[in-house]
Amino acid sequence: MSGPLRLLGCVLLVVVVLAACQGEAEPEEPAMDMQQAGQRSEAILDGTMAAIHPSVKWARGTPGESACSTGLNRPTGTTTVVRSRNILTVVSEQRRGELLEQVRRYWKQQGAQDFSVKSDKNMPWIRATTADGFSLSLQVGSIGNVFADAGLSCAEDSDMTYPPGTPGQPGGPKKEELTPREHSDFWSSGGPRRK
Repeated sequence: MSGPLRLLGCVLLVVVVLAACQGEAEPEEPAMDMQQAGQRSEAILDGTMAAIHPSVKWARGTPGESACSTGLNRPTGTTTVVRSRNILTVVSEQRRGELLEQVRRYWKQQGAQDFSVKSDKNMPWIRATTADGFSLSLQVGSIGNVFADAGLSCAEDSDMTYPPGTPGQPGGPKKEELTPREHSDFWSSGGPRRK
């Protein structure tokens, strides 16, 4: 009888030690603060827009910040930071695949990984993650608008500045531009000509 009890005792001890070790683990420190995360997101998006050929017209989207919290809704002193770009060039349905493929190739050249692609006829998207933990996405919206996002989860809280032309910020437009309206002989081919 002592054998099974000893075995049970050993199993319980292992479980308690593992739980104690996990409970003592220090939370991982954020790799950067909100200002650094915002600047890095802007740089990723600038590079992404520059990698599209022929070039497209774009505008900054409204930045997003969301406080991170524990499972008990307690603040952690960290915030998720997201920046975006809205493509104002009309991208026809026939050219969407080419646009997503150009961006996918560029992100892969920059070291992004964990790609996922939705090849939907109306609202396709592509997502990836950079080596330093930024989430990337490029997707087509319900009105045919195309937008790109880059962001970092749970950056250390800090003050932030925004580039000129950021919607909702001093000197920027009150509302972001969403509707594509610029015609391109390449990107808009096969779709209605708008200006």
